[in-house]
Amino acid sequence: MRLLAHLTHHSIESLGNQQDLKVLKREAARGIVLREEKILLMYTSRYDDFSFPGGGLDAGEDPQLGLRRELHEEAGAHDIDIIAPFGKVTEHQPTWKADWDMMFQTSYWYHCKLNQPLVANQLEHYEVSNGMSVEWVALDEAIRHNHQVMQRRPDSMGISIGRETLVMERVASELLTGNGEKRGQPPREREASL
Repeated sequence: MRLLAHLTHHSIESLGNQQDLKVLKREAARGIVLREEKILLMYTSRYDDFSFPGGGLDAGEDPQLGLRRELHEEAGAHDIDIIAPFGKVTEHQPTWKADWDMMFQTSYWYHCKLNQPLVANQLEHYEVSNGMSVEWVALDEAIRHNHQVMQRRPDSMGISIGRETLVMERVASELLTGNGEKRGQPPREREASL
């Protein structure tokens, strides 16, 4: 799968190139589900941001199987076609696990199609506590909203907003035109610090 970007969270840069850092490796799968001029996204009120539905893979889990599981749990999607891989983002970021110095995460995005309407989702406790909800939203509106949050940099801002917004912009430039038709543009790799 093509690399869309490698990101390094600003808090990780201060750790330098130390050889003995304990790095937690994590993989995640995320879905790109388009319907006319709207995209299926998760809105999280705690962070006031939009993100793609999906999440962490279980140990040894195939990314496409994990994506199907995550889309069912988070968004209530139960009949999904995976059209094509879209790309992956690798990133070094802080971790919430005490025994690790940082996390290296690889997130895989897949362009998907829903064959049936969404049903009730099955959010995890922390997702409910964070105020997560399923939204069909205009992609440019979600991008604009996330950029406004990043400009304000509130204390509540989540660490994934930069990654999610970057991929939204790639989806807008590569999968959508003004009338919702697909278009192809050559991929570009990007390295950034968030």
